[in-house]
Amino acid sequence: MKILITGIHGFVGSNLVNYLKKDSTIYGLDIVSPQKEGVAKTYSWQDLDSDAIPEVDAIIHLAGKAHDTKNQSEAKAYFDINTGLTEKMYDYFLKKNINKFIFFSSVKAAADSVVGDVLTEDITPSPKGPYGESKIAAEKYILSKPTDKKVYILRPCMIHGPGNKGNLNLLYSVVSKGIPWPLGAFDNHRNFTSVENLCYVVNGLLTKDINSGIYHMCDDESVSTNELIQIICDALGLKSHIWKINKGFISACASFGTVLHLPLNSERLRKLTENYLVSNAKIKAALGIDKMPVRAVDGLSRTIKSFKK
Repeated sequence: MKILITGIHGFVGSNLVNYLKKDSTIYGLDIVSPQKEGVAKTYSWQDLDSDAIPEVDAIIHLAGKAHDTKNQSEAKAYFDINTGLTEKMYDYFLKKNINKFIFFSSVKAAADSVVGDVLTEDITPSPKGPYGESKIAAEKYILSKPTDKKVYILRPCMIHGPGNKGNLNLLYSVVSKGIPWPLGAFDNHRNFTSVENLCYVVNGLLTKDINSGIYHMCDDESVSTNELIQIICDALGLKSHIWKINKGFISACASFGTVLHLPLNSERLRKLTENYLVSNAKIKAALGIDKMPVRAVDGLSRTIKSFKK
């Protein structure tokens, strides 16, 4: 196959190149265009307007503005990039003889918090904040222009893998210093997405006859924060320090933190301790598999060990 990947120099793009380069000719589209092993050529966004890009069989649209956990980015930047670039790429896809389009959205486009037991694709989206809102706007644009060609909207949970820099890296930096985790009484569970499982799914969408649609993406097993801290400690050969302080006391401290504008406030406590469980049943059924190739704990362990290196 001939594949065009936008945002090819990012974390997911680099992993997809390594996974797909053996059997495919890969072209890139990015704001920077250095040579990259496994990539025939990387083009600029201006090249898209001049029709300089060769014919391809599929587009994987990764380029986007990542979620700013510090909430310092302006809303316009999210919509200009996450929505605007997606509209541009999808219009390009529709006018060209290209068979498949894979758009990387996010579970945050569906819901900021999971209501009920598990998040499935049939939920009515209710994102909060410009990141999720810009992603759902991009999804709506795609769905507003139906086509007989294959179109996939992937909503992954937080993606992890060797070399990734994100929230896992922040937690690692705290735990590796021996700082105790004070929220052990909150036994919350979340789903993550191993980049290895993600590459496997993308390859399946490219090579199999899968129905168009929205698909959630995550590892099979959920992981609690307490388990994640234990995984980090095991990878580092450290003893874990998880304090199970009374929930009521912690909640009271967070309430005071809200009033006094302290780092631990009620909203941050909710984010740190809530469940966020996602179903990957639909994508597994579409691919005809019973389980993802990589277990959550194995993928997370490899990720953590890469931080150590």
